[in-house]
Amino acid sequence: MKKFATALIAAGLVLTASACTTPTKLSNAETCERVQVVLSNPSNNAGKTGLVRLANQIRPIEAVASDDLKPALGSFIEYADEASKETPDEARLAEMQSTNEAANTALSSFCR
Repeated sequence: MKKFATALIAAGLVLTASACTTPTKLSNAETCERVQVVLSNPSNNAGKTGLVRLANQIRPIEAVASDDLKPALGSFIEYADEASKETPDEARLAEMQSTNEAANTALSSFCR
């Protein structure tokens, strides 16, 4: 019985350790491919609900995105979060507009 319990504990520790590993980074091409799939979904462009959906679908991509595209995805998420609020701060949205345009430029330069 002790051996069985020890084997179960060891298996649990191995599973726990494997769950704690950091996710691998995507290449620019892989990041672009995933982002383009999200952006091509027409339901992500429909009002505030679409912005929430868009941000929520980009979040896991941002976590593993290439270093070149991570800032652009972060600014998309930040903009979508603010714009989808019940009462968005228009001044903040105006400030984020230039950052969002730079993110679009970065995304289009890497994703062709």
